[in-house]
Amino acid sequence: MATILITGAAGRIGAALRTGLADTATTLRLSDLKPIDRLAPRESFHLADLRDFAAVRAAVAGSDAVVHLGGIPIDDTFENILDHNIRGTYHVYEAARLEGARRVVFASSNHAIGMHERTTALHGGSDMRPDGFYGLGKAYGELLARTYWDKHGIESACLRIGSFLERPVEPRNLATWISVPDLIQLVRRCLEVPKLGYAVLYGCSDNRRSWWSNAHRPDIGYAPRDDAERFAAELYAKPIQADPVAERFQGGPFASAGYTRKG
Repeated sequence: MATILITGAAGRIGAALRTGLADTATTLRLSDLKPIDRLAPRESFHLADLRDFAAVRAAVAGSDAVVHLGGIPIDDTFENILDHNIRGTYHVYEAARLEGARRVVFASSNHAIGMHERTTALHGGSDMRPDGFYGLGKAYGELLARTYWDKHGIESACLRIGSFLERPVEPRNLATWISVPDLIQLVRRCLEVPKLGYAVLYGCSDNRRSWWSNAHRPDIGYAPRDDAERFAAELYAKPIQADPVAERFQGGPFASAGYTRKG
């Protein structure tokens, strides 16, 4: 691809992908709310607030594909999620339609399915069960991607990213962790595969304790190499402050925040 746009490029995932995708396109176009001071030789930058459709459209113009990472990365009020995440994702897809970008890799989240219990194994076709307004915004983004594929032919990979960390930091990550190399590989596969259509994929490494499977879409070619299990003894050696709700649901503390249901 000649030009790939990365929204939210100043964030942690954006920083990793700038390196990991450097040889994937002629130009990596970066976009965020704040400027990025140092650009690599084949990078360009477009300042854009996702709430501003004109700014988003200008950033998308001339791009062959968009890696959409932008938005509020944690749970927040409904109004903030509505403005930044829901409306912002709509702006990205509508700009892609108008400007001819043919593929979007959307950073969804495990929080789109966070209210599934940990005893439940999931795949990309499993029911959405958001664990908060953040997860609700990601679920909306997945439905938006489906609509733009069905009606306008814009291909999408919706990546339900687990825990993107240098290394696992708590026991839940033994199921949800995705290493930096594995995430880079996953995004690259979604950009490079000849035919993508609409796909929902779990962004996790090859964790033996994972609750998630991508077996329904082997054609993507994603073959994760890391496994969080090597950190298990270290993590369980630390004192664990158990939250019974967080321990029950796949979304962990996102699921327990504000939880009032009895039983």
